[in-house]
Amino acid sequence: MSEYEHILVEREDGVAILTMNRPDKLNAMNRKLSAELRDAVQAADADDGIGCIVITGAGRAFSAGGDIHEQREDDRKLSDAEQDARRTRGGFEIAASAKPTIGMINGLAYGGAGVLASSLDMRIGCEDSKFRFLAAAYGRINSTWTLPNQVGWPMAKELLFSARVVEAEEAYRIGLLNHLVPRDRLRDKTMELARTIAANNRAAVIGIKQLMLKQMSQNLEEQYEAERHFTTHVVRGAKAEEAFPEFIARRGRPLS
Repeated sequence: MSEYEHILVEREDGVAILTMNRPDKLNAMNRKLSAELRDAVQAADADDGIGCIVITGAGRAFSAGGDIHEQREDDRKLSDAEQDARRTRGGFEIAASAKPTIGMINGLAYGGAGVLASSLDMRIGCEDSKFRFLAAAYGRINSTWTLPNQVGWPMAKELLFSARVVEAEEAYRIGLLNHLVPRDRLRDKTMELARTIAANNRAAVIGIKQLMLKQMSQNLEEQYEAERHFTTHVVRGAKAEEAFPEFIARRGRPLS
């Protein structure tokens, strides 16, 4: 993986840990950071040695969101058409990453960082985690394609319409955080889950994610047929000898 200006990249036990690294700006997501994050995720996707991707922020914030100073400068210099031409599909590409993604939410995740966090597969938080989906307060629209998938339509509507702060305990209660742990255990808990995922059959995990993303708009029968087709023609299920070697070695005896 390449070296970046605003992203730190670590590898540990089959996990890529990507850290947004502008702590003096609360990891505000300027164009360069966003492009580097997208590139780092794509590099991890292409790396056969990586089975899970963790995204977090340096210092006391996950990210304060978009870089307002850069946006203001763009508004002064560029026409709407020129700004439209600069837009990328980076947010979607991270959400659609082939490999599982975990947000290690070490602090606030506001605005664009809320969009990013809610586009990831899972989130682990601590007492300092908090979210705010700010678009409606600023005359903008976002998170409509990410947040309902995490917390359901009624709660997503409340958070998007109100743009209020969501503290850690509530985020855990409504499913925006998968786990809530003390800050000093945040990395350990995140890596425990990430390592577990990375240790599983890579093709199966990727296939499960691919099917789940595809099936979001399908009815039950379409979901069943999609899985049947996938496991017949794309990733066939492992044979018993391959799938259950420990059980076979025990000759069926239960674990002690």
